[in-house]
Amino acid sequence: MKITMIGSGYVGLVSGVCFAEFGHDVVCMDLNADKIEGLKKGVIPIFEPGLEEMTLDNVKAGRLTFTTDIKGAVAGSDVVFIGVGTPTNKETGHADLKYVYAAARDIAQAVEGFTIVVTKSTVPVGTGDEVERIIRETNPNADVAVVSNPEFLREGAAIKDFMIPNRIVVGIEDERARPVMTEVYRPLFINQSPLMFTTRRTSELIKYAANAFLAMKITYINEMADLCEAVGANVQEVARGIGLDNRIGTKFLHAGPGYGGSCFPKDTLALVKTAQDFGAPIKLIEATVEVNDARKSKMTQKVIKALGGEVKGKTVAVLGLTFKPETDDMRNSPSITIIEELVASGATIRAFDPEGMDNAKSVLPQEVIYCEGPYDATAGADAVVVVTEWNEFRALDLKRIKSVAKGAVLVDLRNIYRKDEVARHGFTYSSIGRPAEDII
Repeated sequence: MKITMIGSGYVGLVSGVCFAEFGHDVVCMDLNADKIEGLKKGVIPIFEPGLEEMTLDNVKAGRLTFTTDIKGAVAGSDVVFIGVGTPTNKETGHADLKYVYAAARDIAQAVEGFTIVVTKSTVPVGTGDEVERIIRETNPNADVAVVSNPEFLREGAAIKDFMIPNRIVVGIEDERARPVMTEVYRPLFINQSPLMFTTRRTSELIKYAANAFLAMKITYINEMADLCEAVGANVQEVARGIGLDNRIGTKFLHAGPGYGGSCFPKDTLALVKTAQDFGAPIKLIEATVEVNDARKSKMTQKVIKALGGEVKGKTVAVLGLTFKPETDDMRNSPSITIIEELVASGATIRAFDPEGMDNAKSVLPQEVIYCEGPYDATAGADAVVVVTEWNEFRALDLKRIKSVAKGAVLVDLRNIYRKDEVARHGFTYSSIGRPAEDII
């Protein structure tokens, strides 16, 4: 099949490359000429394990090409996916759909013959209706079926999630789309991946409902961690105790500094706004957004408390800047708030992240000192703070850190260390949701 992917950002590029891996003929289109030129030269604009190799392989095989020409890309396509950004409108809190609607207008002007137009971007309920209206208005002769096919990709594991999905959701209003979308995903049938067809609005809501539920689960265990600290319980054992109930499950029950990234913050807020617009407010998700926003500042206070209540004139080593490991994505990362507030309180920040430092420079205070590795970052530091649980931070040489650091405070916001291990090297240890005398 000939597939066009409009938008070559995270969703568009990963999806396009994986469709090419299936054997489809894929064109990834983007208006950013520098990005497209880079992709043609093998320069991948995002860090995602395995993506560079798969991209180069499919380009070499002739199944994957890149262009800025939307008309040329869309003409003759069987399926056109819209994978552009839907950032939060900072004034209203709603998802900003201007890029989706612009893509719809461009598609309408370029489409030839019967074509499936698919919203792959995460969009609020009713967006597919508006996309269809725009296409009809722009080109009354366009023969299209507008489909919703939300992505469920985890950054850092996106290729695996695409190639071995636990479900594929397709929302249709035109039955002509069913056999075409079935053929698009036919290569996955060998993995028995469930292909779920539903209505377009239901499909759009499924994506928001899923992300909001996971965000709520993270926020729940974070609040439970605060309670554990207050009553002298251990949040890791609480999480295991409830997670062994298969109705609850163990995933997303890891206490930490709050969720971040491009999806959960944007999608929870958009769902809240949609629900309010339709007169059906979702109080649980409203509370989730509020609690998570406050969570990051609470982590700053944990660092300040560990340093005796004052950070002015002190140096803090921050290990991990991205919102999670295996990505270079800094969007809504807890590290941003933590570092901004520490700098505002007079601290000097020495930071290191394996992949995120280039992106960090555009969002973190200019005063931040970027280092070449974890031991460089900890040199002369009064405290070491683990914000992101990259693998290379899980077994740090604590003896070496103790020898180069000025102070002996370790704040572990991901609970990857044991108190006895840290104490043996002379550190004062602070973690999340574990009583000081019971950190094992």
